Amino acid sequence: MFVAYVAVTLLAAAVNGLAAVANLIGHEYPKAQADKLGLPRSWMVPLGTLLAAGALGLLVGLAVPAVGTIAAGGLVLYFVGAFGAHLRVRDDQLGPWATFFSLAVAALAVNVAYHLG
Repeated sequence: MFVAYVAVTLLAAAVNGLAAVANLIGHEYPKAQADKLGLPRSWMVPLGTLLAAGALGLLVGLAVPAVGTIAAGGLVLYFVGAFGAHLRVRDDQLGPWATFFSLAVAALAVNVAYHLG
């Protein structure tokens, strides 16, 4: 179980960390997504900061389990909100969202299973 916990946590942290960097440096993909979802581009830095905090929290959680659980839960909530934004504009291209959401749920699940099981 430990190997699955570490692998999923590192993968989720890496993917969300890369997404955070893309938001924070103003990469074109997050800007295009913001435009498609009707979000102000000024939200890219705060959203990127939330993703970075989640990724960092997952990594810190390897040493401080409660932080990892909170970070994974926060990422799940972040992507539930993102799902709402996609639904609001009737966007049916949810592949990238589903990948991020699934990783966040998996990180939360293995964190809880490892530390409580």
